[in-house]
Amino acid sequence: MPVNSSAAPRNRVTELLLSPVNNRQLANLCGALDENLRQIETALDVSIARRGERFTLRGEPAQTERASAALQRFYAQAKESLSVDEIQLGLIELLNRPVRNISSAGGVSPALLTRKSELHGRTPRQIEYLKNIQEHDITFGTGPAGTGKTYLAVASAVDAFERELVQRIVLTRPAVEAGERLGFLPGDLAQKVDPYLRPLYDALYDLMGFERVGKLFERGAIEIAPLAYMRGRTLNHAFIILDEAQNTTPEQMKMFLTRIGIGAKAVVTGDVTQIDLQRGQKSGLIEARVILREVRGIAFTEFLKDDVVRHPLVARIVSAYEAHTAALAATAAAAIGHGEERR
Repeated sequence: MPVNSSAAPRNRVTELLLSPVNNRQLANLCGALDENLRQIETALDVSIARRGERFTLRGEPAQTERASAALQRFYAQAKESLSVDEIQLGLIELLNRPVRNISSAGGVSPALLTRKSELHGRTPRQIEYLKNIQEHDITFGTGPAGTGKTYLAVASAVDAFERELVQRIVLTRPAVEAGERLGFLPGDLAQKVDPYLRPLYDALYDLMGFERVGKLFERGAIEIAPLAYMRGRTLNHAFIILDEAQNTTPEQMKMFLTRIGIGAKAVVTGDVTQIDLQRGQKSGLIEARVILREVRGIAFTEFLKDDVVRHPLVARIVSAYEAHTAALAATAAAAIGHGEERR
């Protein structure tokens, strides 16, 4: 519990006393070489000093309050050693409470039947996303890197497959990132684009295990292919994921969405701030969000930087880029205004 604090307009020093005192729990809380404390400092932009069970927190008032809550929460969990992953994921959940500007779709995260029993939505929008996938035949998930768009979509596909709701999983991506360099890579087209499909392989291995995924590939129950291979097909009783959809053209997006057959479910993921199409070429993802917004049976989840579930620095990197972009836009607008005044 906090024992005293002194406040300044932009900075505060808060002292926190953790009780009952348990040296083993304190060691588990802090981690090797205080690594867990460093994670809290980085995520919440505070500094933490410790002497025994007494912690001194310095930073902006709202941040020191969050850091105090985090330390108390993790101390209660520290009967066993806490990994850096547990600290980072716990901080993400802490930062997303209370729910802010989210629809009533929040609440308890749907349980997913995967090898990782602890997997669940960590933020209100992630929970909304998982519910949308379960309740709709087509779901769009858009937002910045690290928000779990692809991983949670693959986890939902694995869950549907394990529950025998679908007969196979089909994962696809456009190979736009490769550009003209594709021709210089060895092998046929499938081998050339394989590196760009690697994130999908990694998610499957993580959620199902390497050996099981290999056997399902052999049976044809799991298929990963470049988007070009989808033309002319009808996919029945399948869970289909289109990743990196910002790099589809409008024609490719329409082609993909019309591949969906009986008993199929589709998830489309992408980040419209990272489009690699040629200059002047429209993104099929941006167009689809406009055209399909009111179509019944299709759901949209738009993630924000608050939903980033990677290293705590990722959310701050996203914020820094957003601030830089906003500053450039303001500068450009001011320059245009000055030009008009001179006329």
